[in-house]
Amino acid sequence: MALATSMAAFGDPFTVQALKWFIAFSMTVLAMLKLQNVETFSAMFLNYDLLARRWVPYSYIYPFAEALAGVLMIAGVAHWLSIPIALTIGSIGAVSVFKAVYIDRRELKCACVGGSSNVPLGFVSLTENLLMIGMAVWMLVEPGSGHHALAR
Repeated sequence: MALATSMAAFGDPFTVQALKWFIAFSMTVLAMLKLQNVETFSAMFLNYDLLARRWVPYSYIYPFAEALAGVLMIAGVAHWLSIPIALTIGSIGAVSVFKAVYIDRRELKCACVGGSSNVPLGFVSLTENLLMIGMAVWMLVEPGSGHHALAR
């Protein structure tokens, strides 16, 4: 999708924007998979997410927040909202997955592609969270945007 969008917009599939769109499209698609059954996602997410275990409503908010951040990043608008959302949920998620998988050595199913998946928690979920963090940081330090990225 990102390469096709870049081709349509710029006549070249291999652009820096295509990489940004790849991350934002991935976030949005993964959020849509989670939103297919929020109850099941929430139940799986509560097994490992550190914030959701302390505040259960976060497990219901998360997929909507991820979708919102992804859509805003695709549109290139409201950086003041998309960057903090992506940094927050990505950071909490990365720490949660790292703790559950690599410190506690728990063998859990990942809620990253929705609640009915059979994907083991680990690399996929950690990558998803690290990409969210990376995209948010990239948007903050992007040349030409400087400290004004959050104002957009």
